[in-house]
Amino acid sequence: MEYTAAQFVERLEALRPPGATRPDDYRGVGMGQIFSLARDCKDMAPAEIERLLESPTHAVRVGAVSIMDFQARDRKTSPERKRELFKLYLRRHDRIDTWDLVDRSAIWVVGEYLVDKPRDVLYELAASDRPMERRTAILATFAFIRRDQLDDAYRIAELLVDDPEDTVHKAVGWMLREAGKRDAERQAAFLEAHAATMPRVMLRYAIEKLDKPTRDRWLAMKRG
Repeated sequence: MEYTAAQFVERLEALRPPGATRPDDYRGVGMGQIFSLARDCKDMAPAEIERLLESPTHAVRVGAVSIMDFQARDRKTSPERKRELFKLYLRRHDRIDTWDLVDRSAIWVVGEYLVDKPRDVLYELAASDRPMERRTAILATFAFIRRDQLDDAYRIAELLVDDPEDTVHKAVGWMLREAGKRDAERQAAFLEAHAATMPRVMLRYAIEKLDKPTRDRWLAMKRG
């Protein structure tokens, strides 16, 4: 069944606990419940997904990006539909404006779509004045990292290593950590160049899975 945006919202509203009076009050509704509903509605047309993205209610937009993610992951989804989802994501990034919305969808909707395509758009996003667009740029590279393609991750990390936003720091550190699992020497070379000056939270995320003596060495460079 191909659900409409209105049907999704109706089912989501049914999950709200008794006593919720405001239309945007979804306290008590777990993310797992929203994800499950999104999975049920994963064949929703992009035009209907866009209607969900236009909602002022965060829970509804969580549903929208979750539907996009499930469609992008599905091997049965056509290349044409994946292209539509990619374009929708970029065109309505103004509505994908919190870190959790980006994290729920950027890797599969953007990154996986670009695996066999030019990746110039990620560098445009990395240069954006919107922090969540910069977060998308670095998180999308996870799709490449999983294939041992590390160049874009490091190039974009280099562009964002002095970013002013904490949400971007964490995303860059996360991707540096994942890239380090694939090539520890290359991660070490990046840290040698930047550990002393990069934001502390970025460094901590990047070295989180290393052994304690190695973590302590990088942190000592930061203190120095």
